[in-house]
Amino acid sequence: MDRVTLPPPAVITISGLTKTYASGLQALKRVDLEIRRGEIFALLGPNGAGKTTLISIVCGIVTPTAGRVLVDGHDIAREYRAARSKIGLVPQELHTDMFESVWGTVRFSRGLFGRAPDPAHLERVLRDLSLWEKRNDRIMTLSGGMKRRVLIAKALAHEPQVLFLDEPTAGVDVELRRDMWALVRRLRESGVTIILTTHYIDEAEEMADRIGVVNKGELVVVEEKTALMRKLGKKQLTLHLQEPMTAIPAALGEWKLVLANGGCDLEYTFDSSEEHTAIPALLRRIGDLGIGYRDLNTRQSSLEDIFVSLVSERV
Repeated sequence: MDRVTLPPPAVITISGLTKTYASGLQALKRVDLEIRRGEIFALLGPNGAGKTTLISIVCGIVTPTAGRVLVDGHDIAREYRAARSKIGLVPQELHTDMFESVWGTVRFSRGLFGRAPDPAHLERVLRDLSLWEKRNDRIMTLSGGMKRRVLIAKALAHEPQVLFLDEPTAGVDVELRRDMWALVRRLRESGVTIILTTHYIDEAEEMADRIGVVNKGELVVVEEKTALMRKLGKKQLTLHLQEPMTAIPAALGEWKLVLANGGCDLEYTFDSSEEHTAIPALLRRIGDLGIGYRDLNTRQSSLEDIFVSLVSERV
């Protein structure tokens, strides 16, 4: 008998989370979500979708209108100190004392959560972030990328089990983005659960185990990344014709083809499940009709295509 592999238990449980501001803006609408221990979860959504509000509530910065949040079993409202000690937050904006040294900042952050001094842990964090050589420098003297690294070091100083990264690579160069991706993987390997919000679809495609899409305060979809791309992703077959067409023959009507590139290309968009049945039949019919083509290629939908289609469906 095959053994069923169960998903890891939830480290964060969000139930019926709603936030309505005094202005009447409903930033979140009854969000239900479980984040599994040890996963990388990417939260996608356009500006104003509610991503930062959701993170801010879980981190105890914003008070929800309704709903409940548990972090490792601790209620964020009733057991604030215990819940918050499990969380590290890397915000979008730089909020730190520019006149303080890097070492002083991370040491203070650790003490803020009541953790005993542990210089060896802080050294490991700074070395992982390529900040060790800068430990005595004032933050005001650092580059933008280095300041971003300091924010991560502060968030990791008290050894959290859950790390929130709110737009972690916005405005940083490609090299730093790659460094941060490598760091996130190492953290996950050490058992830290990572939740990141991002505008960069390739970041989610590269990093995430699961993806949630937020739009207008609603959680539109939550899915394993590979399953999401398999379920919602489309493929496109393009035939580069030997002779341009002015119209698609009626005999090809069942395939819903499209002429492109001035009639030089014949395009067929299909679900992955149709690949082994529809494509051979289509190519046979094209051959029977004597339509010649120079080349053909297929293209898989990217996560960006899926994201755009999910959001636009609900506009």
